[in-house]
Formats: sequence, C-alpha cells, structure tokens
Amino acid sequence: MPEHTHILHITERSLWDAARERGEYRVSTRGRTLAQEGFIHCSTRAQLPPVAAFLYGSYEGPDELVVLVVDPARLEVPVRYEAPEPGAEEYPHVYGPIPVDAVVEVEPWP
Repeated sequence: MPEHTHILHITERSLWDAARERGEYRVSTRGRTLAQEGFIHCSTRAQLPPVAAFLYGSYEGPDELVVLVVDPARLEVPVRYEAPEPGAEEYPHVYGPIPVDAVVEVEPWP
C-alpha cells in the first residue's frame, strides 16, 4: 500500500475522547486493548463497512461510533498489512499507540 494512504479505525466516541486527553489512542478493537492484542486493528476505506458490521453490527450505544482517519506518515511505530489467516485479505495493523496528532480527521459512522 502507498505510504500516503490513510488507514481507518472505528471506535466509540468516549474512547477517542479519552485518548485525546491522554495524547494517544491505545484500543486495538472493540473490547480489546493494544496491550492485549499487540497491535491496533485498522482497515482501508473499502474494508471499513464489513469490519464495522462485524464489530458493531448489533451495537446500540450508548456512544456514537466514529471513524479515526490516521495518516501513517505521522506514526512512529510500524504499520504492517497482514492477513488474519494465510490467503485472506490483508489489513493494516499499527504496532503501537496512535498519537492523537496522527488522526487527521474524525468522521461520524452512520
């Protein structure tokens, strides 16, 4: 993937608000931390709808969902495109915390 392509991460607004106070985001995926998983799960724009449906398909709040748009060029940790199993589609994984200044946009998720 091109280095300048933004990667996306869907999350709950309260988790993003807490990260903004701390200066970095450390949630890997719904219900799992960076420390538990070893990386932060992300996706491309095309991968986002099925990922959101998988993670939050039955989600009814209390938080609204937001999409963090991350500029990999602003990260100081590796981003690796990896498949969950051999031959499967590759997803971007961020191997460390995401500094809040690497998030260039926060989009509402419908």
